[in-house]
Amino acid sequence: MTHSQRPQIALPVAILGGILAVSTASIFIRYAQQGAPSLVIAAYRLTFASLVLAPLAIWRHRPELQSLTRRELLLGALSGFFLALHFATWISSLEYTTVASSVVLVTTTPLWVALLSPLVLKEPITRPVVIGMLLALVGGSIVGISDTCTIQNGLTCPPLIKFLQGKAMWGNFLALAGAWMAAGYLLIGRRLRAKMSLIPYIFVVYGMAALVLIGIMFLSGNSPIGYTPQTFIFMLLLALVPQLLGHSTFNWALRYLPASFVSVTLLGEPIGSTILAFFLLKESPTPLNIIGGTLILAGIYAASRVESKETIEEAASINE
Repeated sequence: MTHSQRPQIALPVAILGGILAVSTASIFIRYAQQGAPSLVIAAYRLTFASLVLAPLAIWRHRPELQSLTRRELLLGALSGFFLALHFATWISSLEYTTVASSVVLVTTTPLWVALLSPLVLKEPITRPVVIGMLLALVGGSIVGISDTCTIQNGLTCPPLIKFLQGKAMWGNFLALAGAWMAAGYLLIGRRLRAKMSLIPYIFVVYGMAALVLIGIMFLSGNSPIGYTPQTFIFMLLLALVPQLLGHSTFNWALRYLPASFVSVTLLGEPIGSTILAFFLLKESPTPLNIIGGTLILAGIYAASRVESKETIEEAASINE
C-alpha cells in the first residue's frame, strides 16, 4: 500500500471510529451525574484529557509548541474557550432532557458551521452538504419535539406556552447553545490544523478548555473533591473515550476535510447515543425519535456521498 492510499482508507475508518467513541459520552455523563454536578464533570473531562496528553506533547512536540506564534496561541486559546462553553452547556442539558433530544440538538452544529464557513474560512458549501444538512436538521427538529409531542391519532403537541416553560425546553436550549459553541470550536480548528500537527493542537485547546472549566466550576460554587471512586472512573472514561479518541479523531480529520463536512459526520452521534441509552439507561426512543434519526442518517449519507470522494482524494496528496 502506497503512502497516498493510506488517507483514503484511514479517513472513513477514523470518522466511523470517532462517531462510535463520541456516542458513549452522554452515557458516561449520565452515570457521572449520579454523583457529581455537571460543571465538575465537564472540568474533569478536559483536565484528565490534558494531563494524559501532557507528557507526549511536552517531550515529543516541544519544538513545535515553542515555535507557535502569538496569533496561533491566541486562536488555540479561543478554540479552547469555545470548547469549554460547549461542554458546560451541553453536559448541563442532560440534567433536563433526554439523551436523544440533547445529543441531536447539540449536533445541529453543521447548520452554524455551514452558515459561517464561507465568511470565516472561505470554504464554499457544496450541494451534497446542503442537502445533507437540511435533511439532518429536519430530523433534529423532529427529535427536538419528541419529548412533548406524540403522533398518535395525528401530531399532538401541548400549547406553546407550556412547551416553552417545560423542563425539557431549558435542556433543549442548553443543548442548542452547546451547538453554537461547537461551531466556533470547529471553525477555528479547521484554520489552525492546516498549520499545526494534531498533538500540539489538541494539547493547547484541551488545556485551555480545562482551565476555563475549572474557573467556571469554582465560580459556580462547586468543589473538585468529595466524589466517589466510581464517579471519578466515569469522568476518566469521558476523557479517554469520547474526548481523546472521539474528539481527537475529528480534530485530525480537520486537516484534510472541510469543517462543514466534519460537522455533518458528527450527526451520527445521536444514533449511537440513542441506541446505547436504550440498552443501558432504559430510555426507549419514541416514534418521533426514530423518524428523526432516520432523516439524520439520510443527511449524513447525502453529505458524504460526493464530498468524501473529493476531499479524500485531495487528502491523498497531503503529508501529515
